[in-house]
Amino acid sequence: MNAGAYDAIVIGSGFGGAVSACRLALAGRKVLVLERGRAWTPSTYPRDEDDPWLWSQRRPQRFNGWADIRAFDDVWVIAGAGVGGGSLIYANVSVEASPDTFAQGWPVDITYASLKDYYDTVGAMLDVATVPDDQLSERALLLREGAEACGWSERFRKLPLAVTFSPHWRADLHDARSDRHSERFLNRHGRWQGTCVHCGNCDVGCQVSAKNTLDLNYLAVAVDHGAEIRPLHVVNRIEPLAQGWRVRFDRIDMDRERREPGEATATRVILAAGSIGSTELLLRCRDEHRTLPALSRRLGHGWAHNGDFVTPAFYDQRMVSPAHGVTISAVIDLLDRSGPGGQSLFVEDGGIPNLAGNYIRRRLRRLPRGKLRMLWKEIGGLIDDGDPLEHMMPWFGQAVDPGDGQLRLCRKWYAPWRHTLDMQWSYRASEAVIESMIAAHTRLSHATGGDPWVPPTWRLLHNLITPHPLGGCNMGNHIGDGVVDAQGRVFGYTGLYVMDGAIVPRPLGLNPSRTIAALAERSVALLLRESG
Repeated sequence: MNAGAYDAIVIGSGFGGAVSACRLALAGRKVLVLERGRAWTPSTYPRDEDDPWLWSQRRPQRFNGWADIRAFDDVWVIAGAGVGGGSLIYANVSVEASPDTFAQGWPVDITYASLKDYYDTVGAMLDVATVPDDQLSERALLLREGAEACGWSERFRKLPLAVTFSPHWRADLHDARSDRHSERFLNRHGRWQGTCVHCGNCDVGCQVSAKNTLDLNYLAVAVDHGAEIRPLHVVNRIEPLAQGWRVRFDRIDMDRERREPGEATATRVILAAGSIGSTELLLRCRDEHRTLPALSRRLGHGWAHNGDFVTPAFYDQRMVSPAHGVTISAVIDLLDRSGPGGQSLFVEDGGIPNLAGNYIRRRLRRLPRGKLRMLWKEIGGLIDDGDPLEHMMPWFGQAVDPGDGQLRLCRKWYAPWRHTLDMQWSYRASEAVIESMIAAHTRLSHATGGDPWVPPTWRLLHNLITPHPLGGCNMGNHIGDGVVDAQGRVFGYTGLYVMDGAIVPRPLGLNPSRTIAALAERSVALLLRESG
């Protein structure tokens, strides 16, 4: 291909990439989206123990599954791998950052007021809604009870979710969480969906398509307006040309477990591979391939785990049923530092999928009618109603952490020929905020009759797990304090952009997807205005 074969190549299809592809395609631009993961469908979502659950960035030809889990020394980071990116595995929460968030640490052009219209646009595209009051899960009711008992009643609220609910669903329906209670409809983007049956599978793929994932809205619009999406394309290098850009990638052949090299060119490249993915790719282009030597020395700095933490609590007599209901539905907002320890906290009701129940239901669909099917159905009923975790509440939440992590490339002593992505992060600066979250969870547990259990991963090892990483390609005012400017333009390189969670320059302390999408909406709008 010649330079400029595409007007834009978008790398990644999560909240930044999907928005970028949609708006550029709507404007008549020729767009190519390169997505490393599969194009998943409800029939291929992982359910069984031998299904493709995991993604490996080093060996994607063999492991190209649902989730990418990066295990650094003290932090594990979880990201989605597939067309739709993080929208496939996140907990549906689409909430705006508080206006105070933008008071410091951001370029002067980024304010809540400057993002408000874009926040509204994202909400409309994702058809966000709150859970109907008569469909709140036991977890949400427990969260509200805890808020009242702790004097935080005014801080409890339901959260906007990218989920479609039916007014007809009730928890007392026979076999209420069965797929048969989902009501099919054609959404306004011409894609078939169903309504929520509160089955708890939000994080492992909503089989009734009640979850308004990006493939059903932003990416659907992009495709309908000419955008080309190529799944199983792993980008490994970006190179500037005299006019435009070359992107080199490997296409994954799943059947033969092989990589096939390829390339494409474009006038612009928009990097939207997430906090870890975008930062790693730029680090490799600067420090390994040497194709982008002028990138800011701040690349990799300012990474944040966003305060994610779970504290399970156990109740002797209370049925909490964490696998029932949407994964997260409500919050106690303590971002103004009014909670324990004086830290900014966002406490939510966590949920978990019933993997055993999913396994049984998958088996039932494969069995013909008869005694064997009746036996498996009986077993499934026992698992759904007698799960030992039904008395457990996974108190969850995010918080404003110091944002002091650094991603870098290094060489391990046992493989000096290979550049490995490494995370420099110490728990010490984050200890106060995590202990504050634990104190809030403990207070809520005791106030509602629960027995909290702090995971040994933190208590003994001081390790964290985060599904909401931010930073690494942080926004700044100039190349000395950031990697990109307020529009996502990479300092030092014309036509190269980053539009995802990597550019968020400070932790948000709450679910970040809507802010990431709103920033992308703003950046693409300015790009189109400048380019005519």
